[in-house]
Amino acid sequence: MYCVQEIAPKIFWVGGSDRRLELFENMFPLPNGVAYNSYLIMDEKTALIDTVDRSIGQIYLENIIHVLGGRELDYLVVNHMEPDHCANIDEIVRRYPNVKLVGNQKTFQFMEQFYEMDMTKNYLEVKEGDELSLGSHNLRFYSAPMVHWPEVMVTYETTKGILFSADAFGSFGAHSGNIFADEVDEIDVAEARRYYSNIVGRYGTQVQALFKKVGGLEINMICALHGLIWRGEKISFILDLYDKWSRYEPEKKGVVLVYASMYGNTENAVHVLANKLAQRGIRDMHMYDVSKTHSSFIIADLWKYSHVVFASPTYNMHLYFVMDTLLKDLSVLNLKNRKVSLIGNYSWASAALKSMKEQIEKMQGMELVGEPIDIRSALKPEGEQEIDKLADAIAASFN
Repeated sequence: MYCVQEIAPKIFWVGGSDRRLELFENMFPLPNGVAYNSYLIMDEKTALIDTVDRSIGQIYLENIIHVLGGRELDYLVVNHMEPDHCANIDEIVRRYPNVKLVGNQKTFQFMEQFYEMDMTKNYLEVKEGDELSLGSHNLRFYSAPMVHWPEVMVTYETTKGILFSADAFGSFGAHSGNIFADEVDEIDVAEARRYYSNIVGRYGTQVQALFKKVGGLEINMICALHGLIWRGEKISFILDLYDKWSRYEPEKKGVVLVYASMYGNTENAVHVLANKLAQRGIRDMHMYDVSKTHSSFIIADLWKYSHVVFASPTYNMHLYFVMDTLLKDLSVLNLKNRKVSLIGNYSWASAALKSMKEQIEKMQGMELVGEPIDIRSALKPEGEQEIDKLADAIAASFN
């Protein structure tokens, strides 16, 4: 049975949620599932804003049929061609063969890469600032390349001040009935941050460019393709977070301690350091075993906090593989402007510390705090002085 909500006069949410999916993009854990949002405007002309993942295709089509109530679909606006949003385009065209597919040149290039079905007769190409009147509703299109694919655009409904923002301002997490951010007791900021940092994080410059384009618009509602719909005071809440995240500015001071440890010796050194930091008044600390915690959760906390300690043993004369992968992820995601401290460990050939230092130095705005420590097999009492000096340096850098 259909499941829809009218979010504004004649504008309906027709999306759905998937709690069965284990991994977003077959990579990122989804402990709370994921929502796929789509929107249908009913006016003199009807317009569907994006489609959804194939996994909820059946209920999605029921939603559209119910809201249309026997009317034809005139337009399908394609803001984003990633398969979790474009998977139903061909089915929409089969059911509504006269529908116009609204997109840009790159949109249609990707459409032809994904689909064998020839839909060229349905194309309606739009460019920056073009408008489409539906009657009492009017749509204006802005390109948002690399937020986070090159074809992305956002659609602004000018009469109601509604921004259909593609993947921007989205979040992991399925809906539990309430689809508006102001209707839930507590917004899961951690999942919004994890979504941003791992999916969009690389493209902070492009997000800032989008801010400049839409900054002068009256925005009364933001309708993203994942997560909650933002309205009222919650609009400034999510915009402020995205502005900070896309400028790679920490939300708050704190230390994330990330370690790799085969037999517990490197882990012990990190615990000793954390204990000394606590005694120096550092209150907000979070510790992760990189072999146990999925990197997406670690990356999200690194986006949040100002300081990070990386600690890892050497493995087969290289940096421990899981730590190496995390640092490469951070480099690809363009994390910058953090204060970093390093601890290496080795028994017969030191490689971890050198590799971590080289990778961090290649990243922009990363400040090394304290003298890096290279432990030989296990931390001994005579090595405590080095830990004390590192703790002092980290604590001093908070001021």
